[in-house]
Amino acid sequence: MSLWKIAAAKIYDPANGRSGEVGDLWIDGDRIVSAPTDPSVRPTRVLDAIGLVAMPGGVDMHCHIAGPKVNAGRRMRPDDKRTSQPVRRTAATRSGTLGSVPSTFATGYKYAALGYTTAFDAAIAPLTARHAHAEFDDTPCIDRGCFLLMGNNHFLLRAIAEGDPERVRALVAWLLEAGKGYAPKIVNPGGIEAWKQQAGGNVHGLDESIPGFDVTPRAIIRSVAQAAAELRLPHAVHIHANNLGMPGNWTTTLATMEALEGRRGHLTHIQFHSYAGGDADEATFGSEVGKLADYVNTHPNITVDVGQVMFGSTTSMTADGPVGYFLGNLYKTRWYSCDTELESGCGVAPIEYKRKSVVHAWQWAIGLEWYLRVNDPWQVAMSTDHPNGGSFLAYPQIVRLLMDRNFRQEVLAGLPAEVREQSELKDLAREYTLEEICIITRAAPARMLGLRNKGHLGPGADADITLYTPNADYQAMFELPRLVIKGGQVVVEQGEVREPVAGKTLYVAPGYDPGLEPELRSWFDELSTIRFANYPVGLSELAASERVECS
Repeated sequence: MSLWKIAAAKIYDPANGRSGEVGDLWIDGDRIVSAPTDPSVRPTRVLDAIGLVAMPGGVDMHCHIAGPKVNAGRRMRPDDKRTSQPVRRTAATRSGTLGSVPSTFATGYKYAALGYTTAFDAAIAPLTARHAHAEFDDTPCIDRGCFLLMGNNHFLLRAIAEGDPERVRALVAWLLEAGKGYAPKIVNPGGIEAWKQQAGGNVHGLDESIPGFDVTPRAIIRSVAQAAAELRLPHAVHIHANNLGMPGNWTTTLATMEALEGRRGHLTHIQFHSYAGGDADEATFGSEVGKLADYVNTHPNITVDVGQVMFGSTTSMTADGPVGYFLGNLYKTRWYSCDTELESGCGVAPIEYKRKSVVHAWQWAIGLEWYLRVNDPWQVAMSTDHPNGGSFLAYPQIVRLLMDRNFRQEVLAGLPAEVREQSELKDLAREYTLEEICIITRAAPARMLGLRNKGHLGPGADADITLYTPNADYQAMFELPRLVIKGGQVVVEQGEVREPVAGKTLYVAPGYDPGLEPELRSWFDELSTIRFANYPVGLSELAASERVECS
């Protein structure tokens, strides 16, 4: 028995009502266990944690770290690689590159070095799932999973148009099983298909008809949300709403929330969907966080992650092809676009967020307004939509911005006058506590994802634990954990990777009606470049995996 004890830590475990109390944590193998009741039982190891803060391992519920679009971002940013510090090989690690799109090994090392032990790639086309899982297997130190793109899938659109909810539900379940995915993802519902059918195509309102299909974005949102509910998936439908980044898009975002009609739904990178204004007029661009946050505050069925913009150079990558094209033209830079057969597409473009830009300054402020305006931190998760709003390496700075109002005001004071004077941020005095930081970086995303073994430190939880040295400089505190434990093993000590353990891939298999298969086979034979039998990813293709139950 490998029973050991972390002794006398200040424990932050909001899911179990612990907020800084001094106590012990007991670990047996890869799980947290209750303290032994038999006084004769002694731990094989005791780790003295006096004065240290203990939190569950961090959970990043929305990032882009694997798959073809991420590889495209790596290839098109050699300048990004040259200007960043490489990850050098050590006795415990392999070499890697950083920049805004790190290599697979570097991604795992750097997440772990910040105290994160779980991350989900938020946009994988089922056709490319095998590629993503191969990269997951090369990403050490973290458990991982992926959301599978469904909002522009031809087979799904046809089933919705024909008013066949049973077939919609069966297809959602089959796609998740075939791609070893974790949740259904909707990106610009219908808009990608419009983009693929005609130059400059898109949809902008929830009731616009999608070319070639008698179906609307509203119908897609409702149908997939209902299927997720009926399948009892651990995570709700994950929604990237229409009109991302467009002035005045807050009305579309509100309409999307309302379209859920009480069903669970997660709206992702909500900062990019909260803009006032119109006609791409910079003078009218601004924030409408207040109205949207008020809606979230009265609708517990809705959760959000922020997609915080951080100043500096990064890479935009999205399954929203029209957005990639728009950014490439807006910034007059190289860009990449790809269609994924009958399922999806993607767009990749370099971007630099500048303090002197009114729009970029608004984006920075709008993200922080979201954190500070949502009353219940259990409804909001930290994200930068890595790498779209900035690298996940910026999370410690976001922590400081939330916990230190003076620092926040100092940054705001250096931004354009329009933002300084008009943003609600100047009047928001709220400062996050360590407990609230623990919620939005660990407990809340784990709960949103339905991960019962993560985001807490109670008996039965995965032994994923981060120990921090308290520091009045919260950025410094969260940049350099004292120890990071993954599955009961010390993987990082003072920023140095000691044992790059292999994580596991988390997936769901909700079950589906096998009567769907003959129609699917016919569909693949007629329209796809891949045979039906070769499409699903087998469990034997995953180095390590864990099925999360639907309930």
